[in-house]
Amino acid sequence: MSYEEPGGGGLGDGNALREAERRIWLAAPHELADVAEETVRKLCGTDAAEIYLTDYRMAYLQPVASGEAPIALAGSPSGRALATGEPVLEPPTTVSPGTRRLLHLPLTVLGNRLGVLRVTLPDLPSAEERAELLDVAATLSRALEIADRATDRYRQARRRERLTLAAEMQWELLPGRVGSAPEYEFAGQLEPAYAVAGDNFDWSAGRDTLVISVTNGMGEGTAAALLTQLAIGAMRNARRSGGDLLEQCGLADETIFRHYGGRQHVATLLLCIELATGEVTAVDAGSPVIYRMRGGAVERVPLDRQLPLGMFGDTPYTEERFTVRPGDRLVIVSDGVHAAHLPGAVAAYEEEFLMRDLSESRLQPPADLVRTLLHRFVDRHQGTQLADDAVVVCLDWKGR
Repeated sequence: MSYEEPGGGGLGDGNALREAERRIWLAAPHELADVAEETVRKLCGTDAAEIYLTDYRMAYLQPVASGEAPIALAGSPSGRALATGEPVLEPPTTVSPGTRRLLHLPLTVLGNRLGVLRVTLPDLPSAEERAELLDVAATLSRALEIADRATDRYRQARRRERLTLAAEMQWELLPGRVGSAPEYEFAGQLEPAYAVAGDNFDWSAGRDTLVISVTNGMGEGTAAALLTQLAIGAMRNARRSGGDLLEQCGLADETIFRHYGGRQHVATLLLCIELATGEVTAVDAGSPVIYRMRGGAVERVPLDRQLPLGMFGDTPYTEERFTVRPGDRLVIVSDGVHAAHLPGAVAAYEEEFLMRDLSESRLQPPADLVRTLLHRFVDRHQGTQLADDAVVVCLDWKGR
């Protein structure tokens, strides 16, 4: 393998690797994918290196710079690399003029699955070369995350269909779909991914706490998206000013009421988890519910449901507490999931399928679990449109 730059000696040559990473970091945001693909091709002495990004539904990998076809996540080597966070090397193929190896490298940042770098290699890479390519992929992942803030190119590449305006607003509001730390790992997903309106989730990781909220804005379309934006903006403002959950609820309740006079409201569940102890402080202001998986058992966490935010503007909210233990899993779902009725069903989704789906998916990591639950949920609608937005958030607690 050779890197065609002055002084470079290919993989295994520290100067070549540093030069490759330097070129990636210095690339203009809109040119990053092209520069990175060219850099990896020269570094590996190959004519094929492609970047793929996950689509909004987390079902496909979309090519960014090449004209290659999208790749289904389910059952593909690229999907396996993204799910495991490890490189996947396909069996060799013989083509003129020789043998080729296809290597799939995950592009992830702190557990957030951005996509895959797929490289066709002229020979079998050593363990050291794979590790070096993983380092390049890690640098590319960080650069992509930063570049995404300055150009539309990567968000355009991710969409398989047009987003509604409301969905565009909701995805822009989301801080990220995945987060991880030594104490926890969590993931969330919105559905319908390309037409979600009022449902969302928010999170903030701190030195001592993790704060998560799931919101369900009343109404449809952009009206629901605007309502949710107002609620999350108010809660963030209170949180970033040092306010606890009650202050966050209070400001959001007052702000929404002042704008809508009680005609519109936002069902919300807020959690604050102490990283040192696993103690959870919760405010249940509406319809999202929590399920706890402990050992082989699945149960709903009993919380006292209070009024949604914005109904009266001066609602006196109260906090409740429970504790998570290492090995516990919390799954939060909006009423678009647990209270949904499938075509021809006589009972709510929670009673018919949800508990079973949670149990059957218990070995999957959070990012896979939320995708599995929502894909099953959509499939069970038998081609009919979802009656309501759906949110699933999964938290695995490891503890200190």
